[in-house]
Amino acid sequence: MKNKTVIITGASSGIGEATSYAFAMQGANVVLAARKLDKLNEVKQHCEKFGVQVLVVKCDVSIEQDCINLVDQTIRTFGGVDVLVNNAGISMRAIFADCDIKVLKQLMDINFWGAVYCTKHALPYLMDKKGTVVAVSSVAGLVGLPARTGYSASKFALEGFMQSLRIETLKSGLHVGMIYPGYTASNIRNVALNNTGATQQESPLDESKLMQPETVADAIVYMVKKRKRQQILTGIGKVSKWLNILLPSQSDKAVYNFVAKEKDSPFK
Repeated sequence: MKNKTVIITGASSGIGEATSYAFAMQGANVVLAARKLDKLNEVKQHCEKFGVQVLVVKCDVSIEQDCINLVDQTIRTFGGVDVLVNNAGISMRAIFADCDIKVLKQLMDINFWGAVYCTKHALPYLMDKKGTVVAVSSVAGLVGLPARTGYSASKFALEGFMQSLRIETLKSGLHVGMIYPGYTASNIRNVALNNTGATQQESPLDESKLMQPETVADAIVYMVKKRKRQQILTGIGKVSKWLNILLPSQSDKAVYNFVAKEKDSPFK
């Protein structure tokens, strides 16, 4: 990865932050994109300790012009793009019947359209380098997750988009990868939207027991280097995928019971 150029969205925290460090450790120049400029600059300082060049771009991926600017600044600084990691995303926790429709729209704007915008405008440069585009999905992109209708919808949409893109570019040399972490320790649940669109503040899970973002970051780097098409990172994710295909009724019950056990579950 030495001297390759990697764009990472949602780079200010969680999986995005850890992925920035993982690529910097491999010698890649990193482009850090997120809305929080102060936090991005902290990540930049850490990345620079590995002797790589770092570009910080304030970017709201739900705004197409911000994504255009992200790619333009990358090209002006580094002359090309080798890897795009579509990681920026938010979650939600609310029963659909009680949920303001604007919540689902916001989820789609960030999780789906943000990836589409960044991929669209980086694609010519990625294809020129026979590079890689990776989307960070979730087990919720393989199996519908109750109380996360907007989140699952955005990840299922991302799945279809990336699969179609892979097939369209099959003979171009572009590598298209999807990665499916399980529940990962981060602030995504703290800032998840409730039924009115406000952040829920408190995570319903014990974050200390969840997959660490560094594990996901290492898997993303491995995926890029080995040009793997997909990685499901947990046993429960792999079981969920096949249970949903082979025994869908049992899968529905298992997922319902799993979510019902969460702290302050909306099903209680």
